[in-house]
Amino acid sequence: MLAGLAFKRKWQNKRKEQGLPYDKPNIVTGANVQVCWEKFARYFEVELKEVKLSDGYYVMDPQKAADLVDENTICVAAILGSTLNGEFEDVKRLNDLLEAKNKETGWDTPIHVDAASGGFIAPFLYPELEWDFRLSLVKSINVSGHKYGLVYAGVGWVIWRSKDDLPDELIFHINYLGSDQPTFTLNFSKGSNQIIAQYYQLIRLGFEGYKNIMENCQENVTILKQGLEKTGRFTIVSKDIGVPLIAFSLKDNNLHNEFEISDMLRRYGWIVPAYTMPPNAEHITVLRVVIREDFSRTLAERLINDILKVLEELDALPARASAKLSVAANEVAGGEMLRKKSAMQLQTEVCSMWKKFVDEKKNKTKGVC
Repeated sequence: MLAGLAFKRKWQNKRKEQGLPYDKPNIVTGANVQVCWEKFARYFEVELKEVKLSDGYYVMDPQKAADLVDENTICVAAILGSTLNGEFEDVKRLNDLLEAKNKETGWDTPIHVDAASGGFIAPFLYPELEWDFRLSLVKSINVSGHKYGLVYAGVGWVIWRSKDDLPDELIFHINYLGSDQPTFTLNFSKGSNQIIAQYYQLIRLGFEGYKNIMENCQENVTILKQGLEKTGRFTIVSKDIGVPLIAFSLKDNNLHNEFEISDMLRRYGWIVPAYTMPPNAEHITVLRVVIREDFSRTLAERLINDILKVLEELDALPARASAKLSVAANEVAGGEMLRKKSAMQLQTEVCSMWKKFVDEKKNKTKGVC
């Protein structure tokens, strides 16, 4: 949000100098963007222009993003580590496309990189990957220390390329604590424990320490991926290069779906979220496992075994929601089929019905100790 405010103010100042309207700013992102960007757009009255996803491509398409840019675009926000499948967006290609468009139009559309997760991954696992200030249009980067910075929740920061990229009128100066202290935040008084913890981790682990941890996380992702592929039942949605996580979906979900797997894994002590993709890919349902420092190879092997148990249990059960939908999809009147739904429609309705079933189940148990 702080980065967004800086882009908005800088864009407004430039438009005022040029004598042009400055009341309709917009920001370009992918539909896979983290909810904080939607909050920024709504809270600070910036139009959100989303690049829709498509089957097999679950991150922002750089070309489509560049096509959405106009004179009112304050920046394009790229994600280094999508929440949905951990994939890194192609910031280098986006930079090249925007450089060409800026040269053609005379605009100066910049890039912000949301590296909340990937900012602590790419420097250690993929140092050759160009996504940061090596690219001319990247003006700011945000990182969350409470993700792969290995600190408990509550710490994150944004870094600007230069002082010129952060308008000075957004910075407040106070001196009632004994000296001049510049401040640019959206929160008020809070403890410094997260900052101290982050400082400790940086000093204690150093570059090599973080590199070893990230490499270990990636190795455990490989173990889990291989175990899931051996079942022959899953399609891997996540990519090899990205955040250490595994996102996967069932190859055949006509009888049972990912929501059922997620629900049954809870009986074994696992919380593996199941969710649908954003618009234009909402018929795709995904399960996701995020690999952190404390997720060992032993845990990876245990999770694979528990998933196999769940699959065996589901195979022994009759189809539930999907069976009802099959009847509805093949509804017959007078001996003739009225309507046959597409696989995409059927999958969407299966997901909706299963989510309704889970919600009803939660409501029934609400208040029970």
